[in-house]
Amino acid sequence: MAKPAPSIVATVIRDVMVPMRDGIRLATDVFLPQGDGPWPVLMERTPYDKTEPRANEFTLDHPEVFGREELAGFFVGAGFAVVFQDCRGRYRSEGRFTKYRGEAEDGFDTIAWLVRQGWCDGRIGTMGLSYSAHTQMSAAALNPPGLKAMLLDCGGFSNAYQGGIRYGGALELKQATWAFRHALRSREVAADPEKRAKIEAIDIRDWFGKMPWSRGNSPLAAVPGYENYLFEQWEKTLFDDYWKIPSLYAAGFYDRMPVVPSVHISGWYDPYAVTAVENYSGLKALGHPTSLILGPWTHGARSKTHAGEVDFGPEATFDAGMGQDFVSWRIGYFRDVFNGMPPQGAPVRVFVMGGGTGRNLANGRRDHGGQWISATQWPPEQAEPISLYLDTGGRLSFTPPTSDSRHDFIADPANPVPTIGGPITSGAPLMEGGAYDQRADARFFGGDETAPATAERDDVLVFETEPLTEDVVLIGDMRLVLFAQSDAENADFTAKLVDVYPDGFAMNLCDGVLRACYREGFDKAVPLVPNQPVLLEIPLYPTANRFMNGHRIRLEIASSNFPRFDICPNTTPGYDLNPHRKVARNTILTGPRALSALRCYAC
Repeated sequence: MAKPAPSIVATVIRDVMVPMRDGIRLATDVFLPQGDGPWPVLMERTPYDKTEPRANEFTLDHPEVFGREELAGFFVGAGFAVVFQDCRGRYRSEGRFTKYRGEAEDGFDTIAWLVRQGWCDGRIGTMGLSYSAHTQMSAAALNPPGLKAMLLDCGGFSNAYQGGIRYGGALELKQATWAFRHALRSREVAADPEKRAKIEAIDIRDWFGKMPWSRGNSPLAAVPGYENYLFEQWEKTLFDDYWKIPSLYAAGFYDRMPVVPSVHISGWYDPYAVTAVENYSGLKALGHPTSLILGPWTHGARSKTHAGEVDFGPEATFDAGMGQDFVSWRIGYFRDVFNGMPPQGAPVRVFVMGGGTGRNLANGRRDHGGQWISATQWPPEQAEPISLYLDTGGRLSFTPPTSDSRHDFIADPANPVPTIGGPITSGAPLMEGGAYDQRADARFFGGDETAPATAERDDVLVFETEPLTEDVVLIGDMRLVLFAQSDAENADFTAKLVDVYPDGFAMNLCDGVLRACYREGFDKAVPLVPNQPVLLEIPLYPTANRFMNGHRIRLEIASSNFPRFDICPNTTPGYDLNPHRKVARNTILTGPRALSALRCYAC
């Protein structure tokens, strides 16, 4: 397996203060190769301190995290100049930090500054994980000069309203846990020891049990800047101009972006799998040379074989799937595209989970297995659309139902269904991403050792197939079409796709939610008419899984998935923070006149 060259940095220029259009200056570190240059430049912009190692920067052969100068050295040794920059208002940069907003303009201004430097040959490539991927798509939306390639790792909002901040009309509460943790690192808190001690003493678990919050009555009340942007995200419930800016809505700017190579990487248990698929598909449709890589990983854990309680085998790593480690692969990618060569390999590489022995390994994880496949598109060309129909008696069938039935359940905001794994990051200490047996023990918020499996709860509907007589591979985008009703004027409907082993181990694959008042579009909140059926389409995250012979395919349907998503109060549509909440009775209808079904792809 190819390995990166030794680290070589000839010149390091620390804290260059790069001016933005409004006069604010952003602290930037520059790493240059030996010689006179000029060189192509690789840039990463981060809110996490440009000098601190990133936890995801390791490889299979080098499990210790690379230091920042060490990492830069690999690229410098390959003939690139490297630039790391602190985002506005973070660490050594000037200005006030407001999460996400303004990254398009700051990214554009930084790239424009780079192309004017004597050591830059006019070719800029961007790279980075998570927030550093968001900054890339933000800047690209403004068509900056000199941008020649992008490598977006687990991020780069296609539409933050529909993946990353909100999803299906609900707020992703990782935004709250992120804000709390990073408020502790803010300048305001660092300069006030008394305030820091106060925030450090806060029990965030206790606060999550006291929702809904309000401005001034939240764990962020002592840090108004962080509280303000979190509540803006919470209060801006409609998809309006607040969301339709380059920093949050790249999909609205695809046609303005430079036509340059881009790679979109994510994992099945990463919150940006939707973003990666949408960016790849949207840019490809406009003729951009773009690639997609989807592995069985949590956020940035591309050189690990496991996610949660499940192991996918030695082939699961990026290193195995691509034939080289991530550092070497990036060097080769940028070298090729800067020289006008097409990226190597298939445009789509996807890891299909499943096919392992099913045994518990020595490390305690379930051996689920899996393998890589190549394709020219997403969903892969070998996949065909299929439907799995919800039916009487909790059956999930490949054939349409022949009789009508109704399935009732209760949605109690005071007793939400707990989140057990899934596509999550930044959720600690309340939630973790990954695949888990769907039983809420004490590791999970709202669970304990006496908690039943989610499928055993009275407020969860279960639809599952008979044990399969042959393997079934489901792959691609997923959506659940439901005929539903409620006795409330608003309600959430959640869905989770599960692979059930013969011994009962229930492995979560993907999930989704729809706040029913947005069933006619996210630009308006339309109340439900109590007990009147409506058609709902619940978007689920994409996935790829081989359901083995003897396993069952299961759908779990409920009205909460907490704390992954905020809780619907079942009252005034569009007022998610309403302190007045009510218990709702919700119903799923199935049968020939109400073809509730999972629409997906199989191969």
